Amino acid sequence: MLGKRVATALVLLAILLPPIFRFDSWVWGAVTLLFLVAASWEWARLLAGRGAAAATAIALGASGAALLGWREAAGWPASFVFVVCAAATLAWLVLGPIHLRRHDARGGGLLLAAAWLLACWVALVGLREIGPLALLAAMAIVWVADIAAYFVGRAFGRRKLAPSISPGKSREGAFGGLAAVVALGLAAAAMPSLSTTLPARLVDEWSAPAAAVVLAALAALSIVGDLHESLLKRQAGVKDSGAVLPGHGGVLDRIDALVPVMPAAMLLHRLLG
Repeated sequence: MLGKRVATALVLLAILLPPIFRFDSWVWGAVTLLFLVAASWEWARLLAGRGAAAATAIALGASGAALLGWREAAGWPASFVFVVCAAATLAWLVLGPIHLRRHDARGGGLLLAAAWLLACWVALVGLREIGPLALLAAMAIVWVADIAAYFVGRAFGRRKLAPSISPGKSREGAFGGLAAVVALGLAAAAMPSLSTTLPARLVDEWSAPAAAVVLAALAALSIVGDLHESLLKRQAGVKDSGAVLPGHGGVLDRIDALVPVMPAAMLLHRLLG
């Protein structure tokens, strides 16, 4: 299993790193749109079966292609990205906890799922436009929170975070993830080469304490996204959202925490000017 996970991760890096660093941003938009279409198929299948999944994936793909064409022809107005990311962030802040508290991740149905995924894609394209480092720093918030939570949870986990949704997650692991994001984020903010990243901009334009609070909030939002997908799979009676990524499950399994965090990160960049 570990060998499959490593091999799949290397293939994903080979696919994603060139569009991030070498090609025009529209290539990144096209590549990530394919991943989001696959995730929409998985999410819709968990909600309503294969027939609805195909229709949802086609609709999201067509919408994304139209938006990408618009961007290449005329550029997206700053207000468009702001409104999309603000609406998605607000929806996650309000509906995410409600879904978890009610133990029902199906609220909003296919329309909400597609809207959240499309907003995540818009944010990914917007972050790449700011710069590769800004994009990777935003994604690293999720990765650091997840990795730190795993290792801290294994070493010190005693109290379950959400036992009826994801029994493997602990409160200690969650706090460890938040602490790691804050510590590494503030350390990154001190590096001149990372001045365009969100942690550095938060420190420069607000303050280090404010940056710590915001980074912790983003890490917490990543946990909401992770738990939301775990609940969705539990309601559907499946272990993974799909099997397209050997050793990892489905695409949605790998991006569940990115879906709420990317729009929030892009929104913060816009708010910082």
